[in-house]
Amino acid sequence: MDFINYHSYFENIVKTDATEQIAPYNDVLYYDYTRLNWSRFNRWLKTGKLTDEIIASVAKITEPQNWLVITEPWCGDAAHVVPFIEMIARLNPNIHLSYELRDAEPFSIDRYLTNGSKSIPKLVIRDATDKDLAVWGPRPADCQKVYDSLLAEKASFDTIKLALQNWYNVNKGQAIQAELNILIASVLG
Repeated sequence: MDFINYHSYFENIVKTDATEQIAPYNDVLYYDYTRLNWSRFNRWLKTGKLTDEIIASVAKITEPQNWLVITEPWCGDAAHVVPFIEMIARLNPNIHLSYELRDAEPFSIDRYLTNGSKSIPKLVIRDATDKDLAVWGPRPADCQKVYDSLLAEKASFDTIKLALQNWYNVNKGQAIQAELNILIASVLG
């Protein structure tokens, strides 16, 4: 699906009562968290700033590329990361960006596991023939360190959520852009 369809899908979830949802959104905790993600997602689309470095890197893409984002509205990391990927892709008409839901067919996530898990979001950069050139995700490396440390400490899910939320708010999309800048450079050779 394209961004408009993904955005509409996300919006329809938050505008429909949890009791009328299909799993997992019929679970009030998932539903409420998705509503928070909707706010975060749209805030970054409105206030996120792209760096001069990422703008320059994306301008160097002269051949068509197909970018795939594997995501879900319930994913907290995706609420912070996907808007920046969308803004970056919009910079260059050679980038065709599409979205797939992790938990729906064609289940592409099964080819892009992170340490055996279906962690999202995942960005897959492909050439015009859909040959994989690079894969990134599910979160910036420094954010992953925070997550891994809290997991090792056996922190509660709420503690982990709050720590990651704070990390993303302070970072303001800088790490995702820096990492994608390196990824794009590696693809371009």
